[in-house]
Amino acid sequence: MTPADPPLPPSRPWLRRLPILVILAAALIGAIALRDELSFQTLARHREELLAFRDTHYVWAVVLFLSAYVAIVALSLPGGTVATLAGGFLFGLFPGVLYNVLGAGTGAVLVFLAARTGFGDALARKLDAADGKAARLQSALRENEWSVLFLMRLVPLVPFFIANLLPAFVGTSLFRFAVSTFVGIIPGALVFTSVGSGLGEVFARGEAPDLGIIFTPPVLLPLLGLAALAALPMLLRAFRKAR
Repeated sequence: MTPADPPLPPSRPWLRRLPILVILAAALIGAIALRDELSFQTLARHREELLAFRDTHYVWAVVLFLSAYVAIVALSLPGGTVATLAGGFLFGLFPGVLYNVLGAGTGAVLVFLAARTGFGDALARKLDAADGKAARLQSALRENEWSVLFLMRLVPLVPFFIANLLPAFVGTSLFRFAVSTFVGIIPGALVFTSVGSGLGEVFARGEAPDLGIIFTPPVLLPLLGLAALAALPMLLRAFRKAR
């Protein structure tokens, strides 16, 4: 007689949902407890210590900066914009923009994976099996997936956290999400890293940086041009269907 196979462990869906639930809890706690800590004023107050640490321990400064940036994005904590400014302030436009894109993109991928593992796969399967408006919406999103993903990154109207969650809920592949994220955030990262690289003069004047620069014509118009380019395949596809 052969021994009986051991019983399979019971399914524990809450384990799959634990990472995204931790992220949501951290986002809520962070919005309350860290709103004043991860701020421009904190950066200004500790600027001398940060520069001194960078000058004496450059590699550790890069590692700690990237770790902090990934944690801020992955846990959806407040301070993403301040982190981008800090990247420019500490490391200049380049390689500051490289570190900013790497930190923000990695954190976004972690949020996407947590959301897809916890809820996204099950929701995507339900939409696949469903009929009606929900299924048609998912079909339309998948048909224009690249355009929609790039538009969410290029147009500064979609919150970064929402742009990390929505693709996970409609069944976007990790490859497409990662490529559109790392490439799509480059223009905005360039703008804010450039602002951060000039923070030394802003600190000297005792002022705050003008983050409204992204909505000025010299910056906003190129971003909208890139958004229009990303939307072009979707518009051409819709035009051919209409014909």
